[in-house]
Amino acid sequence: MLIDLNSDVGESFGRYTLGEDELVMLAITSANIACGFHAGDPGVIRATLSAARKRGVACGAHPGYPDLVGFGRRDMAVSPEEIFDDLVYQVGAVWAAARVEGVKLTHVKPHGALYNRAARDHGAARAIAEAVRSLDLGLILVGLAGSEMGIAAKEAGVGFAGEAFADRVYRPDGALAPRSQPGAVVHDPDDVLRRAISIARDQLVWTSTGEAVPVHAHTICLHGDTTGAARLGALVRAGIEDAGVRVVPLLRVLEGANEG
Repeated sequence: MLIDLNSDVGESFGRYTLGEDELVMLAITSANIACGFHAGDPGVIRATLSAARKRGVACGAHPGYPDLVGFGRRDMAVSPEEIFDDLVYQVGAVWAAARVEGVKLTHVKPHGALYNRAARDHGAARAIAEAVRSLDLGLILVGLAGSEMGIAAKEAGVGFAGEAFADRVYRPDGALAPRSQPGAVVHDPDDVLRRAISIARDQLVWTSTGEAVPVHAHTICLHGDTTGAARLGALVRAGIEDAGVRVVPLLRVLEGANEG
């Protein structure tokens, strides 16, 4: 069994520092780098790419809504055409910085409210998938496992990696419980670890009703802005490996899935 561990990083901006990026990178195999719309700036993007390269962590772009104040977690009334253009703009910026740092991007993972919208809204998901395809960089689209993003990626001819969350509670239909709902975010490290092992080894996620529902995930997200993120990442990685699951970069997980 193989699994990738990813984290959203590079989310500092100007004089504001967020997250424990360099320490988190010791535990993960894929880094999703903010593109400047919801967080990040040109210097932060390049520094984060450099740090990931030194640690052998695969890099992807993490585009979101143009919403610095709301950290990209507020939905916005934007058209599919605007989503397409914003994706091309943001991924292009990270790709250019990656070229400077000698890094090859592997994936694109939407952020926050854009991610949640694309998980349920086929038009938004299709706009994202078409943008990834049009860039012609061979990038994989990372999205919520079992959501509209997987369907849109297949329609667009784009590689897709299903993602699950160890620190989020799911609804019975397999969607993420909204952050506004009490208890939607899991803070207890032991509970996060239990959920991570369940995803990686048993292909199950736990819902708000206490039930387990099937999930086929190639990667598990560990939020980089969580308090104690580096310690939690180390705990989860060690626990998953102790459970008999190998933690490897995303491309290797997808290769293993295709071989199987």
